[in-house]
Amino acid sequence: MAEPTEPAPARAADGINEADMALKGITMLLNNGFKESDELFRLYRNSSPLMSFGASFVSFLTAMMTFEEEKMQMAYDDLKATERLCERENIGVIETLKNKIKRSTDSQRCGAAAVDRLQRQIIIADCQVYLAVLSFIKQELSSYIKGGWVLRKAWKMYNKCYSDIAHLQESKRRRVAEQEAVAPPDASNHSSPGASPSLRPDGVSAEALDRLKGAVSFGYGLFHLCISMVPPHLLKIVNLLGFPGDRVQGLSALECASESKDMKAPLATLALLWYHTVVQPFFALDGSDTRAGLMEAKSILQRREAIYPNSSLFMFFKGRVQRLECQISSALTSFRDALELASGQREIQHVCLYEIGWCSMIELNCGEAYRAFDRLKTESRWSQCYYAYLTGVCHGATGDLEGAVKVFEEVEKLYKRKNNQIELFSMKRAQKLKTSSLSKELCILSVIEILYLWKALPNCSAAKLTTMKQVLQRIDDPSCAGLKNLPLGAINGCLNNTTDAIQLFHLAVRDEVGHLSNSYVQPYSCYELACVLLTSPESAERGRMLLIRAKEDYGGYDFENRLHVRIHSALPSIRAAAAET
Repeated sequence: MAEPTEPAPARAADGINEADMALKGITMLLNNGFKESDELFRLYRNSSPLMSFGASFVSFLTAMMTFEEEKMQMAYDDLKATERLCERENIGVIETLKNKIKRSTDSQRCGAAAVDRLQRQIIIADCQVYLAVLSFIKQELSSYIKGGWVLRKAWKMYNKCYSDIAHLQESKRRRVAEQEAVAPPDASNHSSPGASPSLRPDGVSAEALDRLKGAVSFGYGLFHLCISMVPPHLLKIVNLLGFPGDRVQGLSALECASESKDMKAPLATLALLWYHTVVQPFFALDGSDTRAGLMEAKSILQRREAIYPNSSLFMFFKGRVQRLECQISSALTSFRDALELASGQREIQHVCLYEIGWCSMIELNCGEAYRAFDRLKTESRWSQCYYAYLTGVCHGATGDLEGAVKVFEEVEKLYKRKNNQIELFSMKRAQKLKTSSLSKELCILSVIEILYLWKALPNCSAAKLTTMKQVLQRIDDPSCAGLKNLPLGAINGCLNNTTDAIQLFHLAVRDEVGHLSNSYVQPYSCYELACVLLTSPESAERGRMLLIRAKEDYGGYDFENRLHVRIHSALPSIRAAAAET
């Protein structure tokens, strides 16, 4: 016999518009009510696909902010549970709809059922996209292939839902036009008192169709963005699976979703902010201009400021915009404010601490950076190995070499995910620094190397870049020649010393001494040299050839996928520019 409390969620849902309740839950989440939002969604998750999806999304968002294995497994389980709920017949919401329309006509009942069917299919497709993202994060070939097959299922469902919604919207427009053509002039004064003005003859309202369009556009947009960032050497597999990835179309769909009244409208807004302030600058999706999309992000924040005045997430993205504008002091203030607003929300606090650590490194305030990363090493369960490495190099950069060596010894003990590029890189670097004649300058070199690899040098002020340049020029270890010249070239590029940058990239490309221990230096230097040469019409062809060389002549180095994504993003614009000349 069921316990007396079990039917409560279904009874509560019967008297409430589920779409409004779901939107309320998401708005609550973005206004620092993570716990309250999670409780609301989980209360009704077994009686409503919409609320079940909301609960699963909160779980997925938590996993994306922490990258912790436990959180990712929980998100996976929740998403699969939502899938199963949506695939069952005559559940929660459909029963609720039947109760609400039991006195209505058969056409109205069919219309409500059609809306529910589309809603459930969109949710299933959304779940499959998120499950694919969880697979891609593992960065293994088998995970990419598994994620690809899951995305293929989602792609088919999105296409079907788009087609159905478009058909319903076209039918709506046609019937409205027909009714207006035959209705007497005073027909509007004789409407049935119980009928909604926007209710169409088969029971589907224009508002419901618009909301569904927003719902499907959110997942569809994220789908296209994910596929557009799949490593190029896997694109043939992706194409065999039957779908392309169009970044422009994805962004357009997300913009459509963000302006809708669906529960995912606020999420589409966050996705756009995430793309413009994190993904686009990190992968250099618009060449070397790390500020591309910055104006759009600022516009989004300004439009939403009144709705989310004290949101830790929106404050976080405000900090990201300020960091990209090289306003590091203001960015630190925003991240600290977000940290305070996120009291009790451990996952958001951790991403804020991470940014505080990074902004401190950008300012060469390695003591402050050390404290942020050391706290993450202790509190976060995601890649403690990586956080330990950042803690060690920042510790050494302050001059405490003995303390740095102790932390580097921790790195090896914390190295657990053998196929994770970042952890493998951190472990190899810690081993090298621990056994070599460690110096403060070598630790600062390691800090600058991290800033380069994570595309953070363009966020540094001219004064800090000049200080970095001076430190690097004092290092004369032959085994570090390429490792020194690559970021030194990038720094000169940021300072608009193009001639010096080209010379230093040439030196780094030719570095054979440090090739084995710094395997990524040559292909990355080749890419950086190509990017500089592409800015001039006279050297553009040489730049294009170097870009192809960086893509095809090197393999098996650290962060290979990362560079391939950047090259893949640069080549189409080069071809387009060549076609115009």
